Amino acid sequence: MNKIRLEFENSTGDTLAGLLEMPERADEVSSFALFAHCFTCGKDIAAASRISRALAAQGIAVLRFDFTGLGNSDGDFANTNFSSNVEDLLQAAKALEQHYRAPQILIGHSLGGAAVLSAASRLESVKAVVTIGAPATAEHVAHLFKHRADQIKHQGQATVALGGREFSIKRQFLDDIEQYSSTGEIRNLDAALLVFHSPLDAIVSIDEAAKIYQAAKHPKSFISLDKADHLLSKARDSEYVATTIATWASRYLELGTDEQSEKRPDLIDGEVLITELNHKFLRGMYSNSHFLRADEPLKYGGSDLGPTPYDLLLMALGACTSMTLRMYASRKNLPLEDVQVRLLHERVHAEDCIDCEHSIERITRRISLVGDLNPEQRQRLLEIADRCPVHRSLENEPQIVTELVE
Repeated sequence: MNKIRLEFENSTGDTLAGLLEMPERADEVSSFALFAHCFTCGKDIAAASRISRALAAQGIAVLRFDFTGLGNSDGDFANTNFSSNVEDLLQAAKALEQHYRAPQILIGHSLGGAAVLSAASRLESVKAVVTIGAPATAEHVAHLFKHRADQIKHQGQATVALGGREFSIKRQFLDDIEQYSSTGEIRNLDAALLVFHSPLDAIVSIDEAAKIYQAAKHPKSFISLDKADHLLSKARDSEYVATTIATWASRYLELGTDEQSEKRPDLIDGEVLITELNHKFLRGMYSNSHFLRADEPLKYGGSDLGPTPYDLLLMALGACTSMTLRMYASRKNLPLEDVQVRLLHERVHAEDCIDCEHSIERITRRISLVGDLNPEQRQRLLEIADRCPVHRSLENEPQIVTELVE
């Protein structure tokens, strides 16, 4: 898997640290997901890491990040609340859309689950929402501060031990979560919902899962995590969750090749269509029967989810060259076992340049011919390579007519 660090600003200008888990090959990405971790945890908690890696192996790229004041993110945790966590999620989704593609899946663990339920209605791209050991409302976490509630209310804040660590909780946090005592946002959820919960969860009762499920509209699903604990500390539990998410979500996503192909408009023979898949460099390319993606590398501001335009140009020339050689060899019964064509595009200084600022473009094509061919046959195939139709089109300098369609 590929891990890409992605930093972005929250709504108050603090820098948040994210980590994007990607499949080994960028063209294997079917969709993007956003993962929200549990309360006071971080993006590197075992469950988040394992689920993200397992989903990436299934073709779903996952961005997990540290909420404000946690992990490697800037800001003061004491000044955060549930509302700010939801805002952080929205900013993470915005960053994902700017650099790659908008998330279609939101995944939330524990309080992160309540956060994704709240954020989903504000993200048009989201088609599927997943909660793992999540409370139905943010107000549920108030029980964690019961023994310090009076101190927080009268003194304005108190130090609370959570998960073996101490955190400063201010009154504004308690006031904020009181606003989130209703399941109304779940009832208004316009996305498919999958609820994971363990009946043995000692942190968030499975009764909370029942509240989420009952409040939600169809399509909705519930899966019991059997003997898992709240943090999914066993690797097999995290892997099971990831595998199930990938299979379940595929029913609701729209960015796979098949789904894109279904949306392809009618094209006349020989015509192609290029559309925008984001507002950076990612493009959809359609012919009558096929769909491809074009993009730019990460270092140039793209998301590297497809070949560059020049890569595609070289691929077209190389494919045409290989096809032409195969057709000729078959027709002449030549013992050609395999053909490989490597191409490189570069700009080089013209030999006769005067001021050494002018350059010419050069495509170098290297052809490997495998088979029991004699020197004359190899030379003839080299000559035939120059006769491929794409080669001839490039040499003929075709006239390009650009028209504006109203």
